[in-house]
Amino acid sequence: MEFVVPQSLKLEHEELHAELTEATRAGGMVGKAAKAVEKVLHTHFAREEEYSLPPLGLLRLLAEGRITADMRAVILMTNRLKADLGQMLEEHKAIVDALRSLSEASQKENKTRYVQFADRLILHAQTEEEVLYPAAILIGEYLKLKSAR
Repeated sequence: MEFVVPQSLKLEHEELHAELTEATRAGGMVGKAAKAVEKVLHTHFAREEEYSLPPLGLLRLLAEGRITADMRAVILMTNRLKADLGQMLEEHKAIVDALRSLSEASQKENKTRYVQFADRLILHAQTEEEVLYPAAILIGEYLKLKSAR
C-alpha cells in the first residue's frame, strides 16, 4: 500500500513554497530574509512529506473502521516521526525565527503581503505541532494496538 500525504496538506505545502519562492525574488532585505527561511524550510518540508504527513492519509479509512494488514507498514513512518519529533520541533523554532526576521524586513520595506505570509506559515507550523504530528503518531500507535489483537 502506498501512503500519500492528504491532498489538502500537499496543496498547502505547495502554495507556501510557491509564495516563499516569490518572496526570495522580492530583492532587498525581504529577499535575503526569505532565502534564510527557504534554507531552513526546504529539508524540513521534504522530511514531513517523506514520513510525517503520509500516515494522515489513512485517517478516513481508519475512522470508517477499514483496517488492512498492509497499513501496518505505516508504523515505520510513525516510529521515525516519534523518534525525530524533538528535531522536528527544533526545526520549527528555527523556521519561526527566520519567519519573524522576514516579517520585520517586510514591515521595514512596506511589503506587507510577506508579513501575512510569515504569519500563515507560523500558524501552519503550530498546527503541525498541535494537531498533525500527534495525529500521525496516534495512527501508528492505533495500528500497533490493532495488529496486536
